[in-house]
Amino acid sequence: MEPEEKSQMNPRLRYAHLIPDGMAKMHALEHYLNTATSLEPVLLELVRLRASQINGCEVCITLHTAELKKHNESPARIDSVEDWRNSDAYTHRERAALAWAESVTNIQDGHAPDAVYDELRAHFTDVETANLTLVLTTINAWNRLAIAMGSYSGNR
Repeated sequence: MEPEEKSQMNPRLRYAHLIPDGMAKMHALEHYLNTATSLEPVLLELVRLRASQINGCEVCITLHTAELKKHNESPARIDSVEDWRNSDAYTHRERAALAWAESVTNIQDGHAPDAVYDELRAHFTDVETANLTLVLTTINAWNRLAIAMGSYSGNR
């Protein structure tokens, strides 16, 4: 068994069991984002999937791909998320959100450029922009927890 495979089976730390109050707050935040915002469920899953692809979080990639399938998204749209710029499968709103997802996830590369932000603002209200950015910060937090602590099916 390769070291990489072993780390996926045996987490470094069972953090969810050690910090249940913190995890409950993360889940409550996810519940808010999924149920109390005007952001479309498919849009939420598209940006979560894109951030997870960038971060290389296989657990989250699998999860958000499955969520998109539950929303009856076509395999073509799901499969082209990583290369969305070269696909005509996405709306202008989705494209702006995907660009923002990349900018926020790769914040060290240009600090969310004004051009990307301006395009986002052409399609999202103030509240939607804030909530979308919160979605991106939470998926990046989930990715980092899963990757840093070692992921397995019981961590999230």
